[in-house]
Amino acid sequence: MGLLADHDRLVVVSCMVLGDSTVEAVIARSGLELKAAHDAVGRLASGGLVIVGRDGTLVLLEAVFGAAARAAAGPSEPAANPAERVIRTFVADGRLKSIPTARSKRVVVLELIAQDFEPGLKYSELEVNAIVGRWHDDYAAIRRYLIDESFLDRGDGVYWRSGGAVHSIND
Repeated sequence: MGLLADHDRLVVVSCMVLGDSTVEAVIARSGLELKAAHDAVGRLASGGLVIVGRDGTLVLLEAVFGAAARAAAGPSEPAANPAERVIRTFVADGRLKSIPTARSKRVVVLELIAQDFEPGLKYSELEVNAIVGRWHDDYAAIRRYLIDESFLDRGDGVYWRSGGAVHSIND
């Protein structure tokens, strides 16, 4: 969230929330200078909030904001149940140490990863790869597992969340 502490980056994100999907559209709406807009987009992309497509299209990863809010809220109580023990075993510093080989443990980890996908939103494969890639370098395997275990569905080139518990920020 520190990425939004900079005025230019905050302006770029605001323009993207309002529907701008290119640097040119952001400049037209905001009045930012070309260099300032490109610098802000570059920093947002390197920070994992924005994806820049090959054609220059900008995609704001809105699910990152929900994940940041959940992370900031912290755990509500010490881990006591088996699922929490699995998470403590396989997740460190917000990343998977390894993909569990046991299906029962893998499903627990996939449930956690699925929380980064907002129900009702459609995601491109590039967006899914970016979100899952924050968890583990083998994003393709995790993406397949999410689909195989019915946490995500895909069709017509888009993905959407189809399973898993839905948690509010206050959960």
